[in-house]
Amino acid sequence: MLAGRGLLPFRDFAFLQTPLQPLLLAPVAAAAGSWAWPVLRLLNALLGAGAVVATVGAARAWGAGPRAALAAGALFAACDVLLFSVGTARNDALPALCLAGALWAMAGEQTRGRAALSGLLLGAAAAAKISYALPATAYGLVALAGRDRRPAWVAAAAMPAVLLVGWTAWLAPEGFWFGAVHFPAAAPADWYAGRPWKLSAAAKAVDAAKFLALGPALPALVAVVRRRRGWPDPVGWMLVAGIAAALAPTPTWRQYLLPMLPPLFVLLARGWTAAAPSRRARAAFALFAAAGLAPSVAALVEGEAMPFALRQGRAVRAALDRAGVAGPVVTLSPQFLSLAGRLPDPRFAAGPFAFRTRGLVPAAAEVQLRIVTRTRLDAAFAAHPPAAVLTGGEAWTGGDPRLDAVLDRWARAHGYRAVAAGRFTLWVRPAITAW
Repeated sequence: MLAGRGLLPFRDFAFLQTPLQPLLLAPVAAAAGSWAWPVLRLLNALLGAGAVVATVGAARAWGAGPRAALAAGALFAACDVLLFSVGTARNDALPALCLAGALWAMAGEQTRGRAALSGLLLGAAAAAKISYALPATAYGLVALAGRDRRPAWVAAAAMPAVLLVGWTAWLAPEGFWFGAVHFPAAAPADWYAGRPWKLSAAAKAVDAAKFLALGPALPALVAVVRRRRGWPDPVGWMLVAGIAAALAPTPTWRQYLLPMLPPLFVLLARGWTAAAPSRRARAAFALFAAAGLAPSVAALVEGEAMPFALRQGRAVRAALDRAGVAGPVVTLSPQFLSLAGRLPDPRFAAGPFAFRTRGLVPAAAEVQLRIVTRTRLDAAFAAHPPAAVLTGGEAWTGGDPRLDAVLDRWARAHGYRAVAAGRFTLWVRPAITAW
């Protein structure tokens, strides 16, 4: 939404990923207006469906039979890793689609067009999420090792994405370093300082196995490793790189595992084409697929998530209208402001993630980085106190209510008036003036 108004990530607001997604989807958000959130969620689901279709196409292009390719695609679609990632307005589905499309393009004889397409898609994947830089680099090395893969065309086609990322880094080098590199590397240790077990290798192994087992990815990985004849070929190297990308961040969350799934299911389809799975194997895959589908089926049966969010957005809009607040709003739940027809204060574009850190950057750097942390509210708001503060979303959206409580205490201490806004509390500054 901020990019749709002409603001740029890193320069004008903190963004904690590489910058392609907000820039690419800014016109969609601008056109959708107050419907931006549900529209972007629908678009994300379509991108995820495209990743499944591209994986099936890649499997066929790499020699899998039609039935094996369709079966592998269906199993991919039954993974909770994928369903969670594409069921929200996250930046996971776009790079997954690009990766699956690149796997399709890199199959067969590498004409200039196919080599360029694979480079373009891999570059776009890395520009949308930094973890996909590992698979992109892996294929670059594969292309260099085999001249028939036209590495110059691969590299040249990846340059638009490289230049886009480089341009945003040039505009705001400190913001880019913080959002794309320093925050992902340092913030987990800051947040889990009191729970060091979450950062341990044992916790990583348990979490990875747990998320892979919510769906057929775990038995697929076992089957592919057991039948690893003929690889690592390019797809095998992409799987190795995808596993490395999945396990590099600490702690491990389910969406981090997505880069390994397209090459995994392409290899599974090839293996099943060479030797059909046994009845016992098919039963095991069906059981794991049911486990992967269960959370999404439960959410569909409940059926209230987005309608409830829409009602909350309307309640927030009504409260803001009654209070006469038209400007940006401070909140840790900025997604609801789209439904209310408002923009978040750009310093809170990252929701709770930058806000919850303690001492990750020096106090003087927060202004330059366009962030506000929970320990420095008075200093941040001294020059520009917010017109309104919206709290309450952390309590029922899976966040940490203690973070909203920090904003509640600050607003109460500074004479803000509390107004009910559905499940939210809107704190309105007395005698609002334009910023």
